Amino acid sequence: MAVSERGPRERMVFSAAQLIRRDGVTATGMREVAAHAGAPRGSLQHYFPGGKEQLVNEAVAWAGRYAAGRVARFLAALSEPTPSGLFAEMVRQWTDEYRASGFEGGCPVAAATVDCAQSTDSTRGAAADAFARWTRPVGEALTDMGVPAERAESLATLMISALEGALLIARTERDERALTTVARELGPLLDAGVQRPSPGG
Repeated sequence: MAVSERGPRERMVFSAAQLIRRDGVTATGMREVAAHAGAPRGSLQHYFPGGKEQLVNEAVAWAGRYAAGRVARFLAALSEPTPSGLFAEMVRQWTDEYRASGFEGGCPVAAATVDCAQSTDSTRGAAADAFARWTRPVGEALTDMGVPAERAESLATLMISALEGALLIARTERDERALTTVARELGPLLDAGVQRPSPGG
């Protein structure tokens, strides 16, 4: 959905997510969100009576939905879906962004977790829900590829954890090395989780 097609409330949630992924929660002010969204400052109180905490939580929830929705697109890009191929597509989203526009942005869910997990229970809960929402379709995709269900959730958690850690290192180093490394090194392990049907089975 193009930014212009969003209503004021949606634009502010989207803008909050973009600013949080770049600057973190603490450095993202309500005025900056309104300006980024092109929304009247007075509309913040109207749409977000719970203030910044509510806006941050909704931005985190949006990010979780967005990440979950991307999984289907990644799968569609693969002529023959494999666990390593899916993970490579997840990583490629970020290497493409960093090559195109630099290393300014990260995951807004991770940023909110770092800034607020110890101080704001509702944001910690929103972040946990966002990660769970993202993990679910990854696990389901792995199951569809032949990974046993009891293993798929663990591997999905591993994939997301490795990606989040690599993003942190990539932004710190201003280099995509960590991202390409996790894709290369985890690929064989992920593919080994697929159980092939036994001959004649």
